[in-house]
Order: sequence, then structure tokens, then C-alpha cells
Amino acid sequence: MFLAGSLSIVLMMTAAARTIGELRSSGHVRENVKQEMRRNLLARLRTGEPLLPGIVGYDETVLPQLANAVISGHDVILLGERGQAKSRIMRSLINFLDPQVPAIAGCEINDHPFGPICRRCLDLIAKDGDTVEIAWIDRDQRYGEKLATPDISIADLIGEVDPIKVAEGRYLADEMTIHYGLLPRTNRGIFGINELPDLAERIQVGLLNIMEEKDVQIRGYRVRLPLDLFVIASANPEDYTSRGRIITPLKDRFGSQVRTHYPLTIGEEMQIMEAERHPVPEDFELIFPTFMKEIVAELTHLARRSPHISQSSGVSVRMSIANFENLASNAVRRAARVGEALAVPRITDLAFLTSSTAGRVEIEALDEGKEEQVLSRLERGAISAVFSRHFSAAQFDGIVARFEDGQMLEVGEGINARTYTRAIGELPEVATALKKLSLPDRPEVRASVIEFLLEGLHLNKRLNKDEVEGRAVYRR
Repeated sequence: MFLAGSLSIVLMMTAAARTIGELRSSGHVRENVKQEMRRNLLARLRTGEPLLPGIVGYDETVLPQLANAVISGHDVILLGERGQAKSRIMRSLINFLDPQVPAIAGCEINDHPFGPICRRCLDLIAKDGDTVEIAWIDRDQRYGEKLATPDISIADLIGEVDPIKVAEGRYLADEMTIHYGLLPRTNRGIFGINELPDLAERIQVGLLNIMEEKDVQIRGYRVRLPLDLFVIASANPEDYTSRGRIITPLKDRFGSQVRTHYPLTIGEEMQIMEAERHPVPEDFELIFPTFMKEIVAELTHLARRSPHISQSSGVSVRMSIANFENLASNAVRRAARVGEALAVPRITDLAFLTSSTAGRVEIEALDEGKEEQVLSRLERGAISAVFSRHFSAAQFDGIVARFEDGQMLEVGEGINARTYTRAIGELPEVATALKKLSLPDRPEVRASVIEFLLEGLHLNKRLNKDEVEGRAVYRR
């Protein structure tokens, strides 16, 4: 037995080997893929490295369960609603693979030089022995993935007789006539299946044989394929638990079922939004106030708790990301229209989130106009929650007093920022709010903060608001 560190050193030293004989002389130790993943995961735990970089909000919930599954050598089902990073987790598991591993050169299914399973490699070693050449395959080449759909065939996943090879003179009973499918081609790697319950039952049986019995039937003759695989699948809880959607023996073959979830905090939601959003055009400077990011994240969290929105379908993090991008885009569009170099999202920009929100939520008992009412209620709730997090209405009695003297202010997503300052003047409460929110005192930023304060006061019933054709007038 080698220690994990010693084995890693040996693997690096053997990278120069070019034949089976050289690999054997180097002291290379054969591992299956689950042993390799276990070794690399434990090494990360010892050094304190992140297990899956870029995965946010799962450090205390999902990742410990996933780590236990890998250490146990279990195949895994990730169970969760849409937009919970299931596919990203599946693809990130290559971090637990070695940078390179040896395989017999030219093998379609990455046979290990010390334990070939395909007919070509068995015959080749029987003929040439330790002089057979080897190749080194990267970890990226050892991941395969398939979206489960009802039309997937055994040929797609496992293989089919290749008519071209038959035409070349081989007999149908010859194993060399097989064109291997995705699973054999991922041998000694990780295979991910998205939406497992959508696989037809007969295909599930084929997958069951690969995972447990290690044999399949292709066109009437049996092929022994003891594949070395780590299988990870994803499923929606609603589909996974429905009777008839997945055969019980296959469900039983997955050693661990890990439940994913949406971000538990506003901060985690914002962190994901920041990491995933597309950049704005380089010819515009963008300042995205933190309170506007909080409103976007809060809106999504409220949607996940709303009785008016179907929770069985889930409310994806992609909604937060798309809303974040749309707010930035509308701020850039305004800046281009009114001739400002700085783009800053405002409260009035929230009206443009319908296009990135409506298609991602399912409204319960949808009636005429009900969708707009639900989304508008969520938006107001998000603004009110974020305003209360930072301020109290009593802090802005000076602004309210200004409006009691007859002041009115028209706001709109297309109004120039300096118009706000000219209309409302240099109020000390606005400067205080800018400082508390850690924002620079620039006209475009001021306009955004003014809209936030006015809407917060309106929702706290300190100001009235009249809305006409995309603009609003605040008054006492």
C-alpha cells in the first residue's frame, strides 16, 4: 500500500512511460476510478483546499454528504429542483481525478494497461505483451454526460453493431464489430446523467446491468463489459418519487442520495449573481449599488416562499442572474440614451424585469392580469425588506417635510440623473444615506439612492405615489 502523497509522486514519475513495460517498471499502482477520487478528495481535505471551487452555499450541507459518498465509493443521485447547480457539481467532480492517467494507446474505451477489457486490447497484449504502447489521458477527457430523454437508445448509452465494420469482413458474432456508446467511452471516468427519471424503463435496465451485473446484450449476443465508472445522476424530486418514473432496482444501485437546495441567504444568492453574470459593455462604467443587488436576491427568495407561485417547479437561481443582468443592461441603455458615462441601476428599472422573471415562475391559478399583480407584489415586498434592513422611515423626516411643503418629484427610468438633484436639492439625508451605503457621491448614484429612499418612504406610508405611463410622481 502507498500513502496518498507517495502515490501522487509515483504517478508524476510514471508520466514519461511510453510502454506497458516501462509503466510496470516505474512502480505504477493500478486504482479504480472510485479509489482515485477518494484519494484526491482526502488530500484536499487535509490541505484545506475547496472541494469544488465555484460552488456557493453548500459547504455545510451538500458537500459533506457528497464527500461521504465519494469516500464510501457510492454512485450518487443529486435530488433537487431546477437551478440548484446539480449539473455544475457533476462536471466539477473531475477535480477529484488525477491530472493524467495511463491507457492503452488507441483504445476507444480507455483500457488500463494492467487490466484491459475490450477485445482489441486483450488481443494486442496477447500478441505484443509489455511492448504495447500507452497514452496519457487528461482528466477532462474522462467525463461523459447525457441528458436523459425518452428517445435515448441502448445504442446511445452502451453500443451497437457497426455495419461498416461488418462490411469490412468481420462476422456479426465478432466483438470487434461493436461501436461503443457513451458509457464504455467514459470507462475509468465519471459519467453524469441529467434528469434520470426521463430514461425509458428498458434503457434503465441496460444502465442497471452496466452498474451491477457488468454485462449487456447487443443485437442478441452478450458482451462482458466490467466498466470502471463513477455514475452520478440528477433528478427533480417530483419526478424521482413518482411511481413508474424510475425502476426500483436501479434506484437501489445508487449508494447515496444527496438533496440540493437553493441559496439559504441573500448573501449567497448575491455571490452567485456576481460570479455568473455577463459583463457590461466596456465603454460604460457601471456601479451596481449593493441595495439593488439585495433587491434582486430578495425578490427571488420571496418568490420561493410565495403561495401564488408553484414551488414544485422551483424558482431557479438563473432568475436572479438574469434579473441582475437585465438591471445592468437597462442602466446602460439609459446611460446611452441620456448621454451619461456612468450606468447605475435604479428602482424604476425594476419594471423591466418582467421579461427575465415571468418565464421562470409558474403562477398558481393564472387569471387575466394575475401574473403582473403577483410580480408587482413581490417587487414591492423586496424593496420594503431591503429598505428596512438599512434604514427606518423616521430617519428621513426632513425629506417628508420637504414634500409636506408642496414638493413633488417625478421619477422614471429615462430621466437624466442631474434632474433629480435639481428638483430635490442637496438634502443632508441623501448624503447620509450615500455614506451608510458606502457609495460615491456622483449624480447617477444619487439618483438611484433618491429613488430607493422615496420608494421606501412610500411603502412605509410616509409618501404618496401616482404612476402614469412608466413614470411616477411622489407627493405628500
